[in-house]
Amino acid sequence: MEHAFALFVRSIFVDNMIFASFLGMCSYLAVSKNVKTSLGLGAAVTFVLLVTLPVNYLLQKYVLAEGALTWLSPSFATLNLSYLSFILFIAVIAAIVQLVEMVVEKYSPSLYASLGIFLPLIAVNCAIMGCSLFMQQRINLDPSSTQALTGIGDVFAYALGSGIGWLLAIVGMAGIREKMEYSDVPAPLRGLGIAFITVGLMAMAFMCFSGLSI
Repeated sequence: MEHAFALFVRSIFVDNMIFASFLGMCSYLAVSKNVKTSLGLGAAVTFVLLVTLPVNYLLQKYVLAEGALTWLSPSFATLNLSYLSFILFIAVIAAIVQLVEMVVEKYSPSLYASLGIFLPLIAVNCAIMGCSLFMQQRINLDPSSTQALTGIGDVFAYALGSGIGWLLAIVGMAGIREKMEYSDVPAPLRGLGIAFITVGLMAMAFMCFSGLSI
């Protein structure tokens, strides 16, 4: 339980997908102009991560890894299907994103209209795929490592923490950009210019968490 909690906290603050890995920047910069819209997209990304990462973990553990199919037959002990990881991971992500898109369209048409093309583009959000690929690496780490994923509980904690970290990053950015609408920003820096500078400053601020001993 302590290890899962440490993973959860690290995923939000230390290994934040935006500020540590700069994954998912396209939708992050495009949608972070309004807090309400950013909150909706962040919640959608969190939900997609929470569903897809455990599914992809089970695929990796029981289908893709070398010898994973021995539960079917001992003759598959040397079979390695890891080259199918990208295809299967993307298929799982696309299926869940399609489900989220249908739910949002039905129950919150205004949010669906606000998100526009960026809701279906969650399927190709590199933060989602990045989490699955990091998961592949982390399940092979020494179990004593603070970043190791030793079971499905750790995977859920990592997925939830990564999603909340992405949500906090985009909502925080949206709040700052809303305030900057009323600020005297020099003309050459207005728009994406000041947004890039703000992201850099926020990333530097989040680097302070890297010293945490979790």
